[in-house]
Amino acid sequence: MNAQVRSSASARHSSSREGEDAEGAPKLLRGFSVIHGLLALLFICMALLLLVIAAKGTWEVLSTDLNDHAAQLVIESMGVLAAAVVALQIAQTITEEEVIRTAHISAPTRVRRFLSRFMVVIVVALAIEGLVATFRASHEGESLLLHAAAMVTAVGILMGGWGLFIRLNRYAEELEPEAMEDAKEEDEKLKED
Repeated sequence: MNAQVRSSASARHSSSREGEDAEGAPKLLRGFSVIHGLLALLFICMALLLLVIAAKGTWEVLSTDLNDHAAQLVIESMGVLAAAVVALQIAQTITEEEVIRTAHISAPTRVRRFLSRFMVVIVVALAIEGLVATFRASHEGESLLLHAAAMVTAVGILMGGWGLFIRLNRYAEELEPEAMEDAKEEDEKLKED
């Protein structure tokens, strides 16, 4: 059974190489890889700018009295740092999935992994923003508490939806075991490089 899966996967790979140029990638797809590489570079630049802004906020806290206002500035700097991490993770995901890997996202395994990487950073960033909003609401007024509660609720809904997506996607992966094998082979190649 395993040999049949591998032989069908290799037959599929050999048939997909027809119509490709001498370097092994269609010219149009190589153009998309270049565009994705530029987008990843822009995300890296944005992350570095956010890092500078967070460092400036931290420096401002260190030069003032350590009080409630300073705590709020620290938490806001954490939110900016979380956004920088999101930008870096997006850049890394785009680079690994769209520039380095030669396979394109079509199998359920790749879709789940690609979306999960984004969801992790988005959920963490929203959770930190919810913390910032809660802290701000406790100091500035209860009218902001509804906004903070909405953000925390959104984090819970996103996590529930993400869990459901992963659960349903696992059933689809069982229908295409060769896609999981292909993804594992790509991971090994990526680790070797």
